[in-house]
Amino acid sequence: MTQENLMKRRMIRAIVLFLITLTALLVFIGLYIDECNRVQETYRTQFNSYLVKASSAIDSYMDAEGDLPLRYRRILSEVSSADSFAFVMTGLTEDQKRAVNGLHACLLKYPEQMQEEKRLLAMRTALTDMSQNLDKGFDEAADLVAAIDKKGF
Repeated sequence: MTQENLMKRRMIRAIVLFLITLTALLVFIGLYIDECNRVQETYRTQFNSYLVKASSAIDSYMDAEGDLPLRYRRILSEVSSADSFAFVMTGLTEDQKRAVNGLHACLLKYPEQMQEEKRLLAMRTALTDMSQNLDKGFDEAADLVAAIDKKGF
């Protein structure tokens, strides 16, 4: 064995190891991207689930005769959960995230205004449209937030 043959073997071995490492890296990148997409789909499912739950909680609030504070806290809880998922989702625009966050903030800060029947109906319509992935739901939510008197109760 000459020095030249040894160097050729080492070079071939290095190239083979490089190709194996590159293939493994590409496989792991593909698995990472697939898992990120799967997680985002789970976030979307949970987001829609909480929007539907909030909508049904509004129906329960409007049909109930007693224990309205508990039913209002349930609405607040469901919208809060949807707001949390909205901020980790990559499929929503900043305006859409802001609309969901605005609903949550109004429910939290202005419960007297948000408990009015016309606002609850508007919020239920917006939540239903958002859960069906309609852009007009986010616009309706932004309009509802804009209609709240933020200087008073």
